Amino acid sequence: MNIDNIKFDNNGLVPAVVQDALSGEVLMLAYMNQESLQKTLASGETWFFSRSRQSLWHKGETSGHIQKVREMYYDCDGDTLLVKVDQTGAACHEGTYSCFSRRLYDTGATLASLPTTILYDLYRVIEDRKINPVEGSYTKYLFEKGQDKILKKVGEEAAETIIASKNNSETEILYEMADLWYHCLVLLAYHNITPAQLLSELAGRRK
Repeated sequence: MNIDNIKFDNNGLVPAVVQDALSGEVLMLAYMNQESLQKTLASGETWFFSRSRQSLWHKGETSGHIQKVREMYYDCDGDTLLVKVDQTGAACHEGTYSCFSRRLYDTGATLASLPTTILYDLYRVIEDRKINPVEGSYTKYLFEKGQDKILKKVGEEAAETIIASKNNSETEILYEMADLWYHCLVLLAYHNITPAQLLSELAGRRK
């Protein structure tokens, strides 16, 4: 990338939209100055400029939730960056995978057009219940009981999926496998592993 093509604003900054390279999910919006952009290009990990602290910051330096850069683009005007990354852990400082976790409007069309979005949407709800427990939530109950309870449910749902398959019942298979996938997502969230990491692992098995 020739950074001479980047148009920094009067404060020497350019907005950078950070996107999950695998899922396409928008993770966060931050700002880069020339130095942080150069550090990002040199290190392969994201660096930004904090407008509040007036200093550079390396994403994940304290949390471990680093962003490995796969690709970078700039728009037609050269005044906005798009950074595609492999995200480790949560992108948001509040502990959610994406900073854009507060739904303002939804027609439902996104879920219908991109099946994997359903997994991400459900995972975000699970993750939110982990961080912000809601009274009466089954997900909250699982996290309170801990790993052994979650593992027990994964085992139970796997066994019930097997029985449903042996019964050759499509309705049962769908129901039990949905339960299994849900509990597997809870287990991923327990370990702070994202669906993107799982999909990346699966992508390597296309042989």
